[in-house]
Formats: sequence, C-alpha cells, structure tokens
Amino acid sequence: MDILIMQPVNKRTELNKKYFKSSSPIGNNSIQNSSLDGNNLTVLTNNEPHLNTPSQLLSIDETIRQLKPTVPVFCIRPKTIEATAHYFLSKFPGEVLYAVKCNAEPSVLKLLWSAGLRHFDCASINEIKLVRTLFPSATIHFMHPVKAKSVIFQAYFNNNVRDYALDSIEELHKIIEVTKNGEDLGLIVRIQVAENMTLHDLSRKFGANVTDAVTILREARSIAKRLGICFHVGSQCLVPECYENALDIVKHIINKANVKIDVIDVGGGFPATYPGCIPPPLSKFFQSIERGFRNLNLPKETILQCEPGRAMVSEACSIVVQVLARRQDSIYINDGTYGNLCDAGPLVHNRYPVRLLRQNGVIRAEKNNLKAFRFYGPTCDSLDVMDGPFELPDDIEADDYIEVGEIGAYSIAIKSQFNGFGETMIVFVSDDPLKAVPGDENKNKIVYCCHRHYSYGVVFHIELRCEDYGKIPTADLSYGEICYYERQQLIVYVFQS
Repeated sequence: MDILIMQPVNKRTELNKKYFKSSSPIGNNSIQNSSLDGNNLTVLTNNEPHLNTPSQLLSIDETIRQLKPTVPVFCIRPKTIEATAHYFLSKFPGEVLYAVKCNAEPSVLKLLWSAGLRHFDCASINEIKLVRTLFPSATIHFMHPVKAKSVIFQAYFNNNVRDYALDSIEELHKIIEVTKNGEDLGLIVRIQVAENMTLHDLSRKFGANVTDAVTILREARSIAKRLGICFHVGSQCLVPECYENALDIVKHIINKANVKIDVIDVGGGFPATYPGCIPPPLSKFFQSIERGFRNLNLPKETILQCEPGRAMVSEACSIVVQVLARRQDSIYINDGTYGNLCDAGPLVHNRYPVRLLRQNGVIRAEKNNLKAFRFYGPTCDSLDVMDGPFELPDDIEADDYIEVGEIGAYSIAIKSQFNGFGETMIVFVSDDPLKAVPGDENKNKIVYCCHRHYSYGVVFHIELRCEDYGKIPTADLSYGEICYYERQQLIVYVFQS
C-alpha cells in the first residue's frame, strides 16, 4: 500500500475531532498527515511528541510494515488503558487520581477520561493547564508539596484547583497567603514513611516527620475545608504490607494531632511487571490498603485516595525502534536514554520485554537462537546506553525493528530533544500488551517470592512470602532462580518443583 504524505500545515486538522478538539498547550501545531489506503490510519505528527488518531486500529506489525518509519513509533493500546482504568476504578476502595507526570500524552489522558477517570494528580502548572484544557470538569489535585507562589495563584484563581499537598509550615502559610485565606481549600499534609521494599525510594526529598506533621495539621485544621494526610511508599513497591505499615504511621500522627481528618491519600507506588521483576497482584495491595484504612477507625465519610501512574499505563504502551547498527552484542538504535528509554539507562536500569520485527513481517526465533544484547541510543553521549540484557534473535541486523514493551510509564513524559533527537510518532494499535513473561512455562507455578536486602555483603532482612503472604519455612522451598538485582536488593522467585 502506498503512503500519501501531505505537506506540513500550520493549523490542526479537523480530522478525528473526538480526539483533537483540545490539544496540549505545550509546543506548536505543525502537522504532517500520513494516510494509509484501505485501513484509514491517520498519523498526525507534532514537533512535540507526535499525536496520531487511527480511526481503525491496526496491529503493530502491519503499521510498521506500511509506514517503514525512520523515527521511533510510540504505540498506544486503547483497550488496555480502558481495562486497567476500569480495574482501578472498580477494585480500589476509594477515589483514583491518575498521576499525570507518569504519562501526560493528551491521547492517553483522553482514553482514561473516556474510561471514567475524573480525578488527576498534577505536579506542575503546565500539567494543571493541560488537564483543565482537555477536561473542564475534571477534579485536579495539586500534589507537589513545594510550589512557587505564582503557580499556586494560577492554580487557584485561573484553574479552579482546590486541593494542595504540603509538608511544611512555610508551605501552609504560602498557600493561605496566596489564596487569600481561601475557605474552600483541601490541605493534604505529606508525611515521611519508613524506607520500604520499593525499587526507588521517594521518602527523602519530601515529607514531614511526625512532630512537624502534627504541628502542621493542627494549624491547618482552622483554615482547611478538607484536611488530609498523604504519603508515598516509593516507586515500584513490591510488598503490599508497605501500605499498612505507612498507615500505622498515619494513625500515630492522627492520634497525636487530635484533629478531624477528612482525606487519606496513599499515593502511588503500585508496581508494573518487568522482566525479572514480577510483583504480587494489585488486589493484594488494595487489600493491604483497605485493612490499614479500616484500622484508622475514621468516620465512614472519610475519603480514601490513591495516585496510580506506572501501574495504570505501563503495559498499555510500547515503542518500536529501528536498528542503526550491530556490533557483536551491542545494538545501536534510534531511541535511547535521552528519549523514550530513560529508565532503561544507568539511572534506573529497568529491563523491558522486547521482540524483533522486520519490514517484511515478524521474525519469531526459537529460544535457543536468542542472544543477550545491550542497546546504545542515537546521541553522541557514551552514557546513552541500556545494558539490559535484552534477548533477541542472534541474526538481528541493521534496518530491523525492535518493539520494546511495558514503556507507558516515564518514557515519552521524560524524553528530551538532546543532540537534535527526540522526534517520535504515536499510533494507536490493536495488539495485546507485550508481556514481560510471555509463555513462561513456570508462570503459573510461582508460589513463593523471597526478598533479600544486601548491605555491604551482609544479609539484614529476609522475608519469604507465598500467594497469601504468610510466612513459609525455608525447608519448603523447592528451587530458586535469581530474577532481579537492583540497588542492593536481591529478589528471588521460587518455583514449585
């Protein structure tokens, strides 16, 4: 099929008004329109992250076969986003706030809205403006605990934001001053919680200690229409009980402050599945939160909130990159750590599921033909490296394509234009998610998960957990496989023999 390329225009097209009536306030509206004969796939590309609106979904294989792209292609799965949003909205025992920072792509936000999500956790004035532009009736929560006076003013007076996180007396006074003693404020005090079993600790930068939290709550109670407490256990939490432990701290603070609390916000941290890192099901986290919340013994009208990001969108998106060159076990691709694969780089070192595509169709190699590769991005920086390992067929070569899955979180939201790169095409696709453990013969046999923390070579914490997270005697373990090592944390999955 031929691809018709139209010249860029200066005005956003009228096509697909359902998705394009509103657009991101960031970037210009220069558009390139590509139409695929027969399947009516429309690709609209901006100078910012490119936007596209297929009126009929195609598979990734067919999309790549027809487009033969020379820039990375960000693939969004509408059905997956809808299903995940419905799961959170129906299963979490409270209000669900989507963490916009995780993926602020307008088409993703619109899919979440279509699925019924109405609350958004924003951390900047640009995120607030974006959400308010797209959804005038949305409830926006400004959950960054440290804000400039100017953005508080814009949020409150120009964007109808009433809920604000804070973690200091100074921030409380700032909010009160800027809003002119607003009588409709929701003030949510962020507290520190103990370092938990998460891959990325978020407890150091923000959060009031117990003493300060008590002081803030007591003073805020006189001004707040809604007073609350929030925390963040850390990103990619692996142990559901972390939330109960944090809620125990919340209970201690409430008892000491002796003030009425209207809102409890358990933050984010809900995990996604990556190769070698298979967390417990989300239902276990919801159960832990519900137990901890009940233990607070608060009035039944008290609002419970969560702020999922990664778990909401991670598996719904993937990126297709092109191979620029291959040198032994190193593959040079047209995206990297300064682009959509930031978390695959040295800072986070995430691993992602991958598969090989060629222009004439998908190549599925036998398992014994796979080889472990590292990726190098397109920039001139030697730090633009992704060690993986990423297992791909050994005959991979230049001009092939690679789909990288589980890339919906902290990818397109972080990418930059460094070194002149960063151009990305976005398409909607019909595929199921590219799973971290596709067809794993042991997938359904995982019965124990052993977490061990190492510090300077000394084991100081060992937990053995089964599906219901009861203690398991070591003698009952059959055999183990080291699946993941990250930041002094060893996670071992034990399979039933």
